[in-house]
Amino acid sequence: MEETVKEQEKNQNENEEIKEMGQMTLEEDASRHKIHLLSVIGEIEGHESLASNAKTTKYEHVLPKLASIEDDSSVDGVMVIINTVGGDVESGLAIAEMIASLSKPTVSLVLGGSHSIGVPLAVSTDYSYIVPTGTMVIHPVRLNGLVIGAPQTYDYFQQMQDRITGFIADHCFASQEKLEKMMMNTSMLTKDLGTILVGNQAVTEGIINEVGGIDEAMKKLHQMIEENKQNNEI
Repeated sequence: MEETVKEQEKNQNENEEIKEMGQMTLEEDASRHKIHLLSVIGEIEGHESLASNAKTTKYEHVLPKLASIEDDSSVDGVMVIINTVGGDVESGLAIAEMIASLSKPTVSLVLGGSHSIGVPLAVSTDYSYIVPTGTMVIHPVRLNGLVIGAPQTYDYFQQMQDRITGFIADHCFASQEKLEKMMMNTSMLTKDLGTILVGNQAVTEGIINEVGGIDEAMKKLHQMIEENKQNNEI
């Protein structure tokens, strides 16, 4: 009876974590590993709350959880599922930096889209996948609201874009110069600058490691966890 109650409480906690934060931990069995599943969906919310009817990923939920994962010896690896339209640059980069600094093996899977600041998130893991129909949009930084038309403003925009392209270049096979060229492309989007990469194009450009789905991503993560354990035993 006591085990049944504990199991019900565990399921309730898992359902609440999925509902509130889009996260859950895949429990290990006798032959598998314990993997934390992190989903980055909708718009990445910054310092201001978005509309209540908007799908968002809140950085104040994600950052403490990533710190907890790093400190939890029972978690073997992290799977990051991405389908985002982008969002707040500072918050997106903060999440990407946290994922990149994890000592545990990490794999990302782009489903639907990984646009704008979603690109650094996709490449922040140790290995990345994109489904054949998945898209990535690389475009310049945008700013909402009042903008002061001064040289310092444009310098700030350039600095922010350098931070983004620099991070991406450090975590994939595409150079910063190549990324900047794609960012300023005028021939693809009718109302904006930038480049759209679909599935294998993201791999060809050196941004994503491989085309694949959840099966390939999970197998790769389990393989990386095994290799990590073997290296730590040496």
